[in-house]
Amino acid sequence: MSPITYPSNQGNLYFFNFSPWRMMQIEPFFYAPNNQKFICKSLDEALDKGLESQSNIFIYGIIEFPEVEAYAKENSMTIYRIEDAFIRSVALGSGFAKPYSMGIDSRGIYFDPRKPSDLEYLLENHDFSNELLERAKKVRAEVVASKFSKYNHLEHSEIEIDRARYDKVILVIGQVEDDMSIKFGAFGLNNSDLLQMVKERNPKAYIIYKPHPDVLSGNRKGSIAKEIIESCTNEVQTMISIDSCIAVSDEVHTLTSGAGFDALIRGKKVYTYGMPFYAGWGLTTDYRRCERRTAVRSLDELVAATLILFPRYISPKTGEFCEVEQTLRELKEEQKRYFSDRFYRYRVNFKGYILPRGRKLIRAILKPFRLKI
Repeated sequence: MSPITYPSNQGNLYFFNFSPWRMMQIEPFFYAPNNQKFICKSLDEALDKGLESQSNIFIYGIIEFPEVEAYAKENSMTIYRIEDAFIRSVALGSGFAKPYSMGIDSRGIYFDPRKPSDLEYLLENHDFSNELLERAKKVRAEVVASKFSKYNHLEHSEIEIDRARYDKVILVIGQVEDDMSIKFGAFGLNNSDLLQMVKERNPKAYIIYKPHPDVLSGNRKGSIAKEIIESCTNEVQTMISIDSCIAVSDEVHTLTSGAGFDALIRGKKVYTYGMPFYAGWGLTTDYRRCERRTAVRSLDELVAATLILFPRYISPKTGEFCEVEQTLRELKEEQKRYFSDRFYRYRVNFKGYILPRGRKLIRAILKPFRLKI
């Protein structure tokens, strides 16, 4: 098999909305022999460092750089936006765990439904071969068998419910309050709105609420008022995996969470109240519509686009480019070690606890000097 290469990694690469720690985490995704990487805060800084029409521009997330975007348009340059993909790591990204997959998008960004993304373009236009769909079927089977999701640090455990008392079991997925997918894809709704809407429409259901792991860790915002939790849920699950929560559920309701995709590939009914990347293709029950999304896709087509064609993967062991199948194999080995080796688990968890708090402290100390770390 020939080495995996990406044309966008060639030459001089200019990175915006990047701090040194972020660059260290994801630099392997931009490897090419002899390329040069520059972290910049402004167009002027990039020009001083040699930015020209043959260079490549990368922006982390959805933040806007109007001068940079205008320069790119004037010079017919592509801007690539970067975000974590869907099989990320064992531990949390907010806890400084390195990602093993990334979305590098030349059109937009997959969680922003205001305009097309590369992932949406694939789902709308790609001609999926039988060979690719067979591969997707195997990838989906491996993800489900290994109980993988975006993060994989919580133990699996069976949830027991007295189903005779309820007409169905619904899992409601919590998200990070200030997450960009909420800001741009949830159309003003938040976690509290979602819970209340689900309860109002399903008064006889057993409702499980699963807060986002980044919120539970204390690294991000997204808590819900106690009175809403008490009036709208039967159970809040914090310490077991999303796979275990999905397994016991008949339906999964979400704003824009990637856990809805996890539920789909596990054969569950999924209801969306925002516009996540997997909505609008005939596989989910959607509260909203996206007029651009006209194709009707099968589950294997969704998996092929989302887990095979769209992301870049690196090997957890070597940090080199690889295909999704290799990342899944090695991630499974890492997860097994995480659960079986308590000293390794303690080290990973301690890092995830101390590094974000240390970073906040250092930022607070350096804030008067207007330094970004």
